[in-house]
Amino acid sequence: MDTEKRTTPMIDDHSAASRPDRAAPIVQVSSVEVAFGGLLALRGIDLDAAQGERLAILGPNGAGKTTLFNVIAGDITPTGGSVAIKGVDCTRLPSRRRPRLGVARTYQKARTFEGLAVADNIYLALAGHRRRHRVPWRSATDRALRAEAERVAESVWLGDHLETDAGQLAHGQKRQLELGMAIAAEPDVLMLHEPASGLSRGEREHLVDLLEALPAKVTVLLIEHDMEVAFRIADRVQVMADGETVTVGDPEAVRADPRVHEIYLGSEART
Repeated sequence: MDTEKRTTPMIDDHSAASRPDRAAPIVQVSSVEVAFGGLLALRGIDLDAAQGERLAILGPNGAGKTTLFNVIAGDITPTGGSVAIKGVDCTRLPSRRRPRLGVARTYQKARTFEGLAVADNIYLALAGHRRRHRVPWRSATDRALRAEAERVAESVWLGDHLETDAGQLAHGQKRQLELGMAIAAEPDVLMLHEPASGLSRGEREHLVDLLEALPAKVTVLLIEHDMEVAFRIADRVQVMADGETVTVGDPEAVRADPRVHEIYLGSEART
């Protein structure tokens, strides 16, 4: 990640201390099951997250984390159970309907428009969110979107790379760009799939800074293998194994839970 000319991203008066207390869930997953043929990937999973909460989902490979994320995002329809976002039952709604409910997500492998510049990637994300189509002339609205795209790029520390082809970015910078594109959608729920994957220690510190600076009203669901990153960001942690929830609690309680140690370090640790 480029560390030059860092500005404080996306901060107004929001901070971890100012985030709202837990209230009615903005995301609620109830008794969700997913079967792939004879394999039961999720076994009656429950999950809830309040507005402004940061919830990390941890677990070894094969725990069902990605399947759960894909159910919430609408990429997979569950075999049983339900998913509600903002009180709307969207269990069987396709993924394209999630943005209308204020959901944005990133993927395990960064998805950007390679061949287009950084600024164009964010511009298209903004235009899609505002449901605007490109026109052959530069309107005042178009110019405003371009200016906003530059501000978003600055907020994820890509202001010096506005004209850089997304395909030429370093791995960490692609993560920054994908996060910028998600932020551009002004989501109520931001779903991040292993954002620290493949990043150096310095890049992970940079990522934590970015996530801690998100507006307090944004609910963050985070899948992460890097437990230190997850524990620093999360208000609560949900640990999964073999398609089931092992424990849910605040980071310190989860860190001390012997069941978590067994999963990651014990003789029956999953790999």
